[in-house]
Amino acid sequence: MKNIRKLLFPADHPWQPNNHKTGFNIYNMIHLKGFQQKHFIILFLFLLPSLSLQAQELDILLKGGHLIDPKNNINTVMDVGIADGKIAEIAPNISEKRAVKLINIAGLYITPGLLDMHVHVFMGNEPGVYIANGATSVMPDGFTFKAGVTTVVDAGSSGWRNFPLFKEQTIDKAKTRVLALLNIVGTGMRSRFEEQDVSDMNPVMTAHSIKKLYPDILVGIKAAHYWGDFTQVDLAVEAGEKAGVPVMVDFGEHDPPNSIESLFMEHLRPGDIFTHTYSYGPSQRETIVDEKGKVKSFVFEAQQKGIVFDLGHGGGAFSWRQAVPATEQGFKANVISSDLHTQSMNSGMKDLSNVLSKFMAMDVPLTDVIYRATWSPAQVIGRPDLGHLSIGAEADVAVFNLREGNFGFIDVRGMKIKGSKKLETELTIRAGKIVWDLNGLAAKDFRK
Repeated sequence: MKNIRKLLFPADHPWQPNNHKTGFNIYNMIHLKGFQQKHFIILFLFLLPSLSLQAQELDILLKGGHLIDPKNNINTVMDVGIADGKIAEIAPNISEKRAVKLINIAGLYITPGLLDMHVHVFMGNEPGVYIANGATSVMPDGFTFKAGVTTVVDAGSSGWRNFPLFKEQTIDKAKTRVLALLNIVGTGMRSRFEEQDVSDMNPVMTAHSIKKLYPDILVGIKAAHYWGDFTQVDLAVEAGEKAGVPVMVDFGEHDPPNSIESLFMEHLRPGDIFTHTYSYGPSQRETIVDEKGKVKSFVFEAQQKGIVFDLGHGGGAFSWRQAVPATEQGFKANVISSDLHTQSMNSGMKDLSNVLSKFMAMDVPLTDVIYRATWSPAQVIGRPDLGHLSIGAEADVAVFNLREGNFGFIDVRGMKIKGSKKLETELTIRAGKIVWDLNGLAAKDFRK
């Protein structure tokens, strides 16, 4: 009996007679009740499943994938262990025996869940308006996970007046983490005409909603679609000062056009965001690349000043004639985002993984594009808890297959460039739960 005990329970095992780490002692119980050796073996075999479960402290083990984590400067093959919805361990070789679920991802790339900093997911409830009934906005879960996206930021679809509806309708129900920029207009993007209502641009109420009511959800302010001077931008910046958050500006519908150089150098602060970076609008003054194909000098100066350039692809705001020469001249948007809505997802944009692939077609390295859709936007919106796979971080994870072949990528004007690499999302994990599994990597084999 003594020899069997030593074999089954090493000296440091919590169930040894002299080990007081546990509240009960199986060996002593057996000894006191006078069990025979054969009865002890039967009891041990009965308890064996629970002993094995105790040893399996990882809920999921992602085995053999190439990890790209820009925040932690990791770009190599690593195993990733997940427990209780958190990143529990990252190491070159984690024992398979420690995991309840083993997922072999050898040959694939593993990254933090993508953070899409510019989407529209507030559908509203009034017929005939911009955000209503899915005419423009979409429900997030149907479009995020299949692209490796685990967090989105709604870009000003709602203002302080109707944000509570947005929260109740979408944010509280979505599995996707939904954050938001609050529109400086109280009714948000209810219509293009109401977006011109200066009397409804209230910096005090906007800042109050961000700082006092929803500080964990609202991460910035949006100024968009204004037809006049810099009034809307200046009121948004005033609200941003009061709330301590950045302002995103959708610029370009002004008639006559306003100067983007003045916007960058005189109205926006370091940390504020210019979206639709590669848009080719009706006036050349509104673009970052001039008519000769050269990036305007003040654009580099603005980026050095701290102005954040957001891609915001959308259905009408990404042109190869802007993106290609800018990239070739060393200028890249700080953040790669989709501007997801019904028009963009069914045209050139498609989804965020496709947009990342477009930058690889312009010879931007994979590590760089992952950075601009994970850790970079997380810093811009002041959420350092997101965009990385540090130990203890919430387990938001994307696994990609980097396909090789002949692919075509389209801009908003129907122009194409070819590429040889394309990201395809194999697996997405949100808060430790598998929410997308393209080819059943985590599934059991039916025939076995």
